[in-house]
Amino acid sequence: MERWLEKLEAGDLDAAWDLFLERYRRLIFATIRHFAEDYDDVMDIFAHVCQALREQNLGRLRKYTAEPTHRARFSTWLVSVVRHLVIDWFRQRDGRKRLNMAVAALPPLQQKIFEYVFQRSRSHIEAYELIRTRDETDLPFGEFLRELHATYRALSDGRRGRLMRELAGPLPPAEPEPTCDPETPTGDTQERLTLALAALDAADRAAVHLFVVEELPAAEVARIVGWQSAKTVYNRVYRALAAMRAHFDRSGIGPGDL
Repeated sequence: MERWLEKLEAGDLDAAWDLFLERYRRLIFATIRHFAEDYDDVMDIFAHVCQALREQNLGRLRKYTAEPTHRARFSTWLVSVVRHLVIDWFRQRDGRKRLNMAVAALPPLQQKIFEYVFQRSRSHIEAYELIRTRDETDLPFGEFLRELHATYRALSDGRRGRLMRELAGPLPPAEPEPTCDPETPTGDTQERLTLALAALDAADRAAVHLFVVEELPAAEVARIVGWQSAKTVYNRVYRALAAMRAHFDRSGIGPGDL
């Protein structure tokens, strides 16, 4: 057990904080510098992160340590928390005026994509289905992908663009790779397969590829991805596959189509 955890469990919050900060200061700064280059911004964000982590007697840290099981290592969890705090800081500092101006300049379809993907945190395939059903449009999936890429390009310039990409998740390929195998899904089905896989969390996507496609042992996948055990690989991969199947069901893709 790390020393800061021992102090936390003993109720010595000040000592726990000092030891925690000594242990993870570099990781916190590295995460902040992924988004901010200006020295003053970095230091202000660091103060914001520290304040948030110290709130409610180290409430975030205590909540994590109180969980009986964890889906991610502490360092992975901490990076995720810091990333969201950084995004919150930029939102509070800059407000929404400049972003709203940029969105207002987008064509109507790209504004819809922004609403679902960036604001409502919908996956790309969910955004496509919402646009089709709520707007009652026969939008081809290939055209949606092109508009999705155009939206990313319009909103992804400069430092703010890095923040926007974090909010929206990884961008799928613009076009599916061509194939000559008659048993390989093609056309719209292949595009939906590509998008469903791209919608997964990066670690889940890597695990699915390593475990299902490369057929590596679960223990080896756990080591590569950084998960605790082979059991974690089984659980995460099966959940990811179930999520993909749900996407396929909503899209009208059955087992015989794959």
